[in-house]
Amino acid sequence: MPYGSLREFLEKAEQEGRLLRIAEEVRLEPDVRTISCAAGRMTGGPVLLFEKVLGYPDKKIVMNVHGSWENHALTLDLPKNTPVREQFREIVKRWGRYPVPAKRVTSAPVKEVVLERDFSLFRELPLFRVNPMDGGFFLSKACAIARDPENPSNQNVGIYRIQVKDHDLLGIQLSAQHDLAAYLRSAERLDVPLRAAIAVSNDPIVPFVASSPLKFDDDEYAMMGAIRGAPVEVVSSEIGALDVPAGAEMIIEGEILRHHRAVEGPFAEYPGSYSSSMLQVEIRVDRITRRRDPILFENLYTGEPWGEIDYLQGLNTCATIYNQMKLDFPEIEAVNALYTHGYCTIIASRMRFGGFAKTLACRLLSTPHGITYPKLIIVVDANVDPFNLQQVIWALTTRFRPERDLALIPNAPASTLDPAHLIRGLGTKVIIDATTPVYPDIPMEDNISVDLPADTDFWIGEIQKRMQAKP
Repeated sequence: MPYGSLREFLEKAEQEGRLLRIAEEVRLEPDVRTISCAAGRMTGGPVLLFEKVLGYPDKKIVMNVHGSWENHALTLDLPKNTPVREQFREIVKRWGRYPVPAKRVTSAPVKEVVLERDFSLFRELPLFRVNPMDGGFFLSKACAIARDPENPSNQNVGIYRIQVKDHDLLGIQLSAQHDLAAYLRSAERLDVPLRAAIAVSNDPIVPFVASSPLKFDDDEYAMMGAIRGAPVEVVSSEIGALDVPAGAEMIIEGEILRHHRAVEGPFAEYPGSYSSSMLQVEIRVDRITRRRDPILFENLYTGEPWGEIDYLQGLNTCATIYNQMKLDFPEIEAVNALYTHGYCTIIASRMRFGGFAKTLACRLLSTPHGITYPKLIIVVDANVDPFNLQQVIWALTTRFRPERDLALIPNAPASTLDPAHLIRGLGTKVIIDATTPVYPDIPMEDNISVDLPADTDFWIGEIQKRMQAKP
């Protein structure tokens, strides 16, 4: 059965030996960040539960929920040793169930306590700087929910970095391509209110889908249901008719301040560098609902790859791009966008005709994610596993002809967080065709590939089983 809350997932993780309880008292800084960084960078890092937090005797902190392929498999309710390629295929299969609409409930534990005045986000949550030069305290894994002012049936659930600036004030980073940024542009043009709710500490499928680059009018809750295999439960916000996750630990509600920008950041981001301070919008908080018993505060360590953020936004980005491109190009076999949030994206496909690889790369650049993030696009043959970098490098070294197979697209939309930019939000796209030339392209000389022995895959599995069985 799918998890109804973060608490249910923690129970499963403990049963599977994937939960590490930190029983001794820890300091918010630097202990939580340091231990979380270590867990995310090690192979097979566990879920962390900090049970005693200095200064917050009634709060606990959860980190690294998605922070290894073993943890990631458990979040999908798969066996913890499920290989990465199989997890990708399973996600793609579940994507096909969409939509599975949300189930609305009238009450939930997250409504047990309602705070309308005299509250403080600093008291309610054990906040800490994720990295020492951050401009303040950030909610790096909370999910923001809002409705499109022009079409209220459209509701977005997304992960945006959220800075806690005061007892009742949040900053939120909205890049131009984000759905919530489009909602804000509409609200400011129409001069109508824009409510937002922030869901803190959710069951693991909620942030998994919230960080996926779905199309503008896709329903994130219906996609969560597809991935979970059962509808996700939602409950109404206190104000504004928003659907919020019923299994969350806390919901922070407020009004996005229109026609107003204030300094936000810096913040250590997924490329492994601090983004500079920027003018971003703010949210005035007017309501908090939460559970009555001790709050589990889940946050996300970000920084130089690899860490939990790379696991969280890796396979969901791969699967989303794959499904969006597959509709137009059935030749595609797989997409690997694991590296630095898809700054490098690898496409494996059969070739329809000569030059087809460049067509595939251009299609990637028209997807919601591809518009900005990929700057290095590598296209390989269908028999090359894009998740196996040894095979990808082999294709690059034996198939890529720089004089014919390299294409540059300058002054294209780019990630505003890329530290290599000369102009924020603009960059050059690099397309590398590492496929075997097909007609009417010029064939390669002496290109007779060596086929693997027929039973190679069987014996790989057999050797692994025998090695695992050794005393």
